[in-house]
Amino acid sequence: MKSTQITANAIQLTRFGFVNCFLVREPDGVTLIDTGLSGSHNDILIAARTLGAPIRRILLTHAHMDHVGSVDALLEKLGPSNVEFVSNARSLPLLQKPPDMSLQPDEPQAKIKGGVPGIKSRPNKLVTEDELIGSFRAIETPGHIPGHLSFLDERDGTLYAGDSLVGKGHLTVSGFAPWFFPLPNFGTWHRPTALASAQKLLAYPIERFACGHGAVKPGGIPALRAAITKAQS
Repeated sequence: MKSTQITANAIQLTRFGFVNCFLVREPDGVTLIDTGLSGSHNDILIAARTLGAPIRRILLTHAHMDHVGSVDALLEKLGPSNVEFVSNARSLPLLQKPPDMSLQPDEPQAKIKGGVPGIKSRPNKLVTEDELIGSFRAIETPGHIPGHLSFLDERDGTLYAGDSLVGKGHLTVSGFAPWFFPLPNFGTWHRPTALASAQKLLAYPIERFACGHGAVKPGGIPALRAAITKAQS
């Protein structure tokens, strides 16, 4: 996996040139945001050692295969009791194996798309909207998939956006990604909900965007407004 320093506290790990996960140094150790595709666990563990602290928590943005692929292997290596494994209640049915793909009555009744493989491990910490986990503010950003979370590092304004936003080319809203990188569009459950989630993010003090795909994008709220305007056009 390619390792890229993105802030004083964080590195981006990229596999196959387009699948990202992130290691972020915290006062008590390292937080891993998403786990990449299956088979990424050894590279993640090697990269974590360069930060000089153990992985203390794993935050999942959502249940797609390129975000949960290595979580079981990582927890087996680290020891489940040594790691805070974080998701939310809405994602639990999608994370079970086999996944429960049914929709809740108050959700848009559109088909959930993308690979949802389920995992053996169970989260031991379920967050709710605006809850703080270490330095990270949990923000509910459904649209790409039900239960999607983004995590804002309040120390430096980095939004770990999962697939709520896309960093290939210009910053874009999931479901409205550029023609040369259609993968997030094929995997997006409900585009109007994804757009509403992006608009909701305008209320947060974001400085840069660390997405599941593409380079970290600077520009803060003006860049997000531009992405929303493009999606609306």
